[in-house]
Amino acid sequence: TMAMTAINYNRETFRDDDSIRVHPIITKGGEAVSAVPADVRMETFVRGRTLEALMDANTKVDRALKAGAMAVGGSVKIQTIPGYMPLQQHKGMADIFRANAVNLVGEENIGYVHHRGGSTDMGDLSHLMPVIHPYVGGATGVGHSATYLIEDYSLAVIKGAKALAYTIIDILGDGASHGNSIVGGQRADMTIPEYLKFMRNLASEETFDGGNA
Repeated sequence: TMAMTAINYNRETFRDDDSIRVHPIITKGGEAVSAVPADVRMETFVRGRTLEALMDANTKVDRALKAGAMAVGGSVKIQTIPGYMPLQQHKGMADIFRANAVNLVGEENIGYVHHRGGSTDMGDLSHLMPVIHPYVGGATGVGHSATYLIEDYSLAVIKGAKALAYTIIDILGDGASHGNSIVGGQRADMTIPEYLKFMRNLASEETFDGGNA
């Protein structure tokens, strides 16, 4: 509880533009309501719009956990498991996709999605190469729930696939002039070895003794 309170106080330090999300749950809270638990376990995600902001928030969460241990004179074991990296979409590729989508469904049916709070493995790829992650309508309900239902199969599947296929044709056509411009105009944030090293270094386990700090 002390650690989660410290995390919540840190929310005031998160910049709105960084879209930081920290949402912990208690997975083990004790054995009896009348006893102070000796073993409490918490799991949380840390998400953000940029890698720098995400790592900063991750440091603050670890610091809050250690502060909680110090406050009660206990110890805390922090296991960090790498998740998905923030998604960075290539504007040039997105513009090509948008033009094809307009031809398929009309300008009035095209919108722009700002940063979303979810995460995807496409985020990892976006640090290694130019990518886009467009969304297509045709469904109702809430995503990842029992209410999610495809209502317009043609829009969600057929036209979505056409928009992607036409985009690939535009990128690779004319001697791949668009493709070469996309690849040559942006340096990847990481090489594959750098990405693997970052992920392996992030995976860690630390035990902090708050009683002797």
